[in-house]
Formats: sequence, C-alpha cells, structure tokens
Amino acid sequence: MKPREPVIEIRGLRIERDATIIRAIDWRVMPRENWTILGANGSGKTSMLRALTGYLPPTRGTISVLGETYGRSDWRELRRSIGLVSSSVHEMMEESETALKAVISGRYAQIGYWGEISDSDRARATTILRRVEATRLANRMWLYLSQGERQRVLIGRALMAEPRLLILDEPCAGLDPVAREHFLQFIRRLARRRGAPALVLVTHHVEEIIDVFSHVLILKVGQVLAAGERDSVLTSANLGRAFGAAVTLSRTGGRYSLRVSPATRLVI
Repeated sequence: MKPREPVIEIRGLRIERDATIIRAIDWRVMPRENWTILGANGSGKTSMLRALTGYLPPTRGTISVLGETYGRSDWRELRRSIGLVSSSVHEMMEESETALKAVISGRYAQIGYWGEISDSDRARATTILRRVEATRLANRMWLYLSQGERQRVLIGRALMAEPRLLILDEPCAGLDPVAREHFLQFIRRLARRRGAPALVLVTHHVEEIIDVFSHVLILKVGQVLAAGERDSVLTSANLGRAFGAAVTLSRTGGRYSLRVSPATRLVI
C-alpha cells in the first residue's frame, strides 16, 4: 500500500441476492481518516462490511482494501491485515479460553487456540493486553469476562495480527452507560497511539461518535445518503432522512445527542 493510497475504496458496489441489498455505494477512506458508519436497520451496513471483508461477493463494482482489489488478491491473506470486532466473532469464542489465548488466536486468524504457546507469542500478547488495558484479565476465562472486558480482549485479538484497518461493528452493544463511556474513552486512547490502525466504527447511536472519528458515512436503503467530514455530514436533516423521523441533533462538550419527535414523521 502506497503512502497516499486509499485504505478503502469502493466504487459502484451493488449486491443482489433474492433482493437488492446494496444498490450503489461509492466510498473512499484515506490514511489518517477514522470513519463512523450510520444507518437504520436494513440500510446495508452489515452487508457492506461482509463485502469489505470478503464474505459477501459483489454483484457489480470494485472493492479495494489496503491496496488490494477483491477478485485479484487472496482475500484470506488480506483479512490478516483487517481487524474485526463484531458480534459474530463474540459468539464463536469458547467459554473456557483465557483472555491471553484469545488474543494469541488473532495472530493465526482462528477461533480457539490449541497449539503450544511460543515465548514470542506470549510476550506479544502480554504487551497487547497491557495496551488494551486488560493485563489483569490474562488468565481469566471468557465465561467470566464482562461485556466490556470481552470487547477489549477482542480488540487485543485483532491487534495481535498488526492490522492496518480495525473495524468496530457496534462494539458498545450490550454495555451499560458507564461501561460504554469507559470503552469509548479507551477507543480514544487507542486511536491516538502512534501507529494506530485506521478505524471504522459502525453504530446506530450518535452518542458513540467521539472526536477521534473525523468522517461519517450515512447509508439509507443500500445507498450513500451522505459522506464526508463529520461536522458537515452529521446534521439533523441528514439523520432525519436516514431514520425517517423528525430529529434534532445537539452537540455539547464535543459529544452528540439525538432527540426524536414522537409526533412527526418525515415523508421521504
């Protein structure tokens, strides 16, 4: 990947199965940009992520990630450079696996680590647990980790492969308000570290868009409704169109909140 080459470039993406899932998406992520993806249920967020990680082939269009183009490169190898934290990974983790082994498994892109742990893997995983502020969890089994602790371990697992792109698919789902805030502050510290991967956060909640996310992509029924720098894209009008309701976006102390009018529906 060249220095000013896009981290992600999607052009004319269309995905059809029994119905049209993605109609037309063009999206580019440049180095040093961290993006948030917003959209209502059914807007195409999950399908686009699956296409991006090579699990859902496009019907038409091109997808390039880290300088490699889908269909011309081995996507199984490319996935090693893409860290993914999602509910699908969360649900596959084995209850008896320790946090340390869970992190080590990320290097080998497998769920459940059965091999002998090398000194180098142990040392790196220990360093990463410190980096994700979870050193004390090293020998604790997955079964006994809280939701917030599990998310940190999964990020550590993703970082074990030294990804250049880290996708966070609704990472705050299931967290209580205090745990969510602690987790978001952790993401802020992670993003500000030297050599941090490019971040893509998928969420339904504007409250989770912290200052390290510089750009926003809003999807609606499989198309791009708006995309660009956060302050120009994140508006009441755009969010109202995305969610099909009259909404008011507020910003206080650098954080966003959204108020929905229960009595008014927009005609889109």
